[in-house]
Amino acid sequence: MQTAKARAPRNRTLTLSEAERETYREEILALDQKAPLEHLANRIIHQDALQALQYIPSRSIPLIIVDPPYNRTKQYSSQAFYQRRHDDYIRWLECWMKELARIVTETGSIYICSDWQSSLPVQLVAERYFIIRSRITWEREKGRGAKANWKNCSEDIWLCTLSDDYYFNMDAVKMSRKVLAPYRTADGTPKDWKAQAEGNFRLTCPSNLWTDISIPFWSMPENTDHPTQKPEKLIAKLILASSQEGDTVLDPFLGSGTTAVVAQKLGRQFIGIEMEEEYCCIALKRLALAQDNSRIQGYSDGIFWERNTPGHLHNMKELHL
Repeated sequence: MQTAKARAPRNRTLTLSEAERETYREEILALDQKAPLEHLANRIIHQDALQALQYIPSRSIPLIIVDPPYNRTKQYSSQAFYQRRHDDYIRWLECWMKELARIVTETGSIYICSDWQSSLPVQLVAERYFIIRSRITWEREKGRGAKANWKNCSEDIWLCTLSDDYYFNMDAVKMSRKVLAPYRTADGTPKDWKAQAEGNFRLTCPSNLWTDISIPFWSMPENTDHPTQKPEKLIAKLILASSQEGDTVLDPFLGSGTTAVVAQKLGRQFIGIEMEEEYCCIALKRLALAQDNSRIQGYSDGIFWERNTPGHLHNMKELHL
């Protein structure tokens, strides 16, 4: 039985009761043979990724989002991932990355998360199996201070494909940015921007440097006790850019379920693999809650908003109601 943590009255971190654990355990899947995609759709698989991936059909998944353990010692619920020698970590990456190369469709995409220590081995292995299209660097606005080094507040995401023919929808991930120098045409019409009461804003194509992501914290309803939880907004950008409604999104290191939850909110199907039973149950609870609330922090009306802009603040207020 899990020991409950003492929480502040306004802390909204998602937790499980023992009754909920018992209920959600019944919904978890485990694989011992190859299964058709329709049998796996919208299911959480409680299994080691290296075991479960071998049972997923070849060339069946158009989008794979991977957030593997970085090469550092970290405790995940009841189990720990221990830092490995450089060559050992590369061999571990290759074990599952070659399976992803088999599973992804010819026109599909794979996003692989990393930090500065694991980014080089991820690149080295990924370029053996895929075409690397871009490295997204996103700002983690939280992080511990450092007196003898630069504060570490960024992570990378590698975009990979199998071929030059892949789906990418830039219009779906445009961001509303404040216009600091609004330009008007000769007749006074705003040039590619709109005047609003809170200021002037334009839709812009995002670069591969993202500074608008908020890490889940105690007052956000998406927050869990998972030590490396990714924000829903971050995953929403990947899903909207590289998949279409109805597509299946695979996450072989699901953690607390962010990829599955965002896929469901955005009208996609999902397959999640996670070796920690506690996180599987948390993911299932988040999925149940998302059926009644499809909001994503920082994303509203089909537009991504920068932090502390009107659309973002309005969206945050709705989420906190």
